[in-house]
Amino acid sequence: MPRKVLIFQSDPKSAAVLARLFRARGDEAWTARDLEQARALLRQVRPDLLMMDLHFPGNAWLDFLRALRQDQPRLSIIMTNRHPDLQREMWAQAQGVTVFLREPFTAQWLEAALRRAESGLSPDTRPARGTAAGKPAQSLPRVRVPVRLKITLPYLVLAITIALAAAFVISQVMLDSIQERFFNQLLETGRQSSDWMVREENRMLATLRLAANTQGVAQAVQAGDSDGLRNLVLPAIVNAGEETVEFLDMQGVSVLGLRPGRQPGEFDTVRGETFFQSVGFAQAVLQGRSDEQGDKFAGIQQTPFGRYFYVSGPIFDPAGAQVGALLVGKSVNSIAAQMSRDTLGRVTLYDIDGQPLASSLFSGTESFPLARSQVGETLIEQDASTLTRDLTLGGVNYSELLLPWEVRNGADQGVLGVAMEQTFLMRTTQTTRMEIFLLVAGAILLVIVVGVYLSNLITRPLVKLARASSEVANGNLEVKVDSGGDDEVAVLAHSFNYMVAGLQEGSIYRDLLGRTVSPEVREQLRQTFSSGNLRLEGQEAVASVLMTDIRGFTTLSEQASPSTVFNWLNEYFGKLVPIVVAHGGVVNKFDGDAMLAFFGILPRMLTPRRSAVAACDTALEMLRAIQSLNKQRIQRGDPPLVTGIGIHTGVVIAGGLGTSDRLHYTIIGDTVNSAQRLEGLTRELMDDTGALISQSTYAALGEQQSKYLLEPMGEHSVRGKAERLMVYRLSDLPDLNLPRA
Repeated sequence: MPRKVLIFQSDPKSAAVLARLFRARGDEAWTARDLEQARALLRQVRPDLLMMDLHFPGNAWLDFLRALRQDQPRLSIIMTNRHPDLQREMWAQAQGVTVFLREPFTAQWLEAALRRAESGLSPDTRPARGTAAGKPAQSLPRVRVPVRLKITLPYLVLAITIALAAAFVISQVMLDSIQERFFNQLLETGRQSSDWMVREENRMLATLRLAANTQGVAQAVQAGDSDGLRNLVLPAIVNAGEETVEFLDMQGVSVLGLRPGRQPGEFDTVRGETFFQSVGFAQAVLQGRSDEQGDKFAGIQQTPFGRYFYVSGPIFDPAGAQVGALLVGKSVNSIAAQMSRDTLGRVTLYDIDGQPLASSLFSGTESFPLARSQVGETLIEQDASTLTRDLTLGGVNYSELLLPWEVRNGADQGVLGVAMEQTFLMRTTQTTRMEIFLLVAGAILLVIVVGVYLSNLITRPLVKLARASSEVANGNLEVKVDSGGDDEVAVLAHSFNYMVAGLQEGSIYRDLLGRTVSPEVREQLRQTFSSGNLRLEGQEAVASVLMTDIRGFTTLSEQASPSTVFNWLNEYFGKLVPIVVAHGGVVNKFDGDAMLAFFGILPRMLTPRRSAVAACDTALEMLRAIQSLNKQRIQRGDPPLVTGIGIHTGVVIAGGLGTSDRLHYTIIGDTVNSAQRLEGLTRELMDDTGALISQSTYAALGEQQSKYLLEPMGEHSVRGKAERLMVYRLSDLPDLNLPRA
């Protein structure tokens, strides 16, 4: 069910943030900025929850809270604060407020505060022993992922990773070695296949020479005596184991053709066939051509009776005249089968297009042609590299080496493929696998034991430290932890004890400085308080004071709504304050559109020269920032903010000003008044934004005066001072871009 929430805040930004968070939860939210508006909304809305600011000035807020408790005792109240204020918190607790929410406001911390507000603590609930007044005891959150697991798990993962990596590397090394041996064996088989083809071609050439040089062969060819020719050469052909022989006359007509018969060793005889008249390697012989290897030629030819590999040569008569040609052939199927038997490899012969001609690897129903790119790479880069491819037949993996298939005259007839079954995968025995498993399991168990032991050494003191931290969170600042030992945990315990000892002191310092200085300045102030170099009761110091004021801002304020003026000032000071902090200065206070800052006291004492340089550098950077801001304002239709800046160096009194329970660290003295008067002089001496420095600041700059353009503006009388002040206009040098200190 959505809540009705009244947000009573002195800071509009804080109210807007809280309203946005509640509306995101689905609640209804109203905001009030003063007591009268808050009382009216309480009567009108009757909220379920009040989010009230702890820092309202004066004591009217306390009377409001007291009356609210009497009128609406069941109203839930959450007090918000920007910094610790122990006295106001105690006053609020006396009125029954038990829940406090500190800036910055986030959804997470708001939910936690709402849960505490809904926990049912009555206004008169007394705080338990060891807790802060009015705050419920904090319980430790449940540990979801123990440190033991966070320490042990990485070791476990690391051990498993190392074991797997080692197993992978070892197996990969062994596999690479076996693969290398397999590939070398495949290369050797390919070399043997190439050599076999050369030997087979030479054997067929020997048969050709024997038949061509047999006595009477030339005369029988010349006479066209096929029967006599058959009787002369048949015994030699049969003994040589040739499959086919062709005797051609000089016109390419077959005188005698011996073709494979129906039975092994039998031949069919043909004559008068003109088929070989168009065959290139036959015509090369008949035309009497020769190359560097002689007058013999070879080639592959698809014939009516099959695809054959032929070697061809001339036939000469006793007078040396060529009378015909002789062709000795062998089918490509026989070549593939016999080469496979002799080399123990699976052989495939491919033509120039990559189509298989004959194979001992796969049958005619299966086809694994080569791509044209594979054929081209094999033939073109045959001397530079070797090409392999993987095949799978019947569930068996093969690696095929591709080699060029060349004949006697060097012409590429196609590709010779030599394949072997991939038999290089390793298999371990059952005993070996069990030994490996036990070794890895033992290593993992050892890692777990060591990890748990080491994590216990770390987590035990950390658990004690967590419990002590919970006590501190509940307000018990007397808790201590054992800081014995010599490791990082002992250092952490010592730091924890030191932190507890300084919590109240640090709270005072944060309240003292608020948001006027950077964290570095605040820490330096803490150290100087501890050392005695900086005192709250007031001390004399030489500092440079800078005063800024917007000219005619009252008139501008009358022309715009309060919210617009408020946004203008926030934008304006948002540009100037970071410049002061960046140069080591402290913004002491804001007074409407005016700002007072000093240099040379915090975070440490500086010489007058260094404080004057820092103040002048700040002023020049401010002038540039204001000029840039005014350009943006003019572009969006807003009036420019003409600013005067005054800087004076002199003696001030710095210290805590106020009462015993509320101090404000500030500076007072004639130097502050002089800086304010110098800023006022800018209205008389300058029409636009500008900065003036006094004679004392001019003198303090010393040799650093050359860094700036200092224009004397004469002596002037100012209100409240009897003597006339010599002033200088501060500007950037026109032709130098000097680095800022």
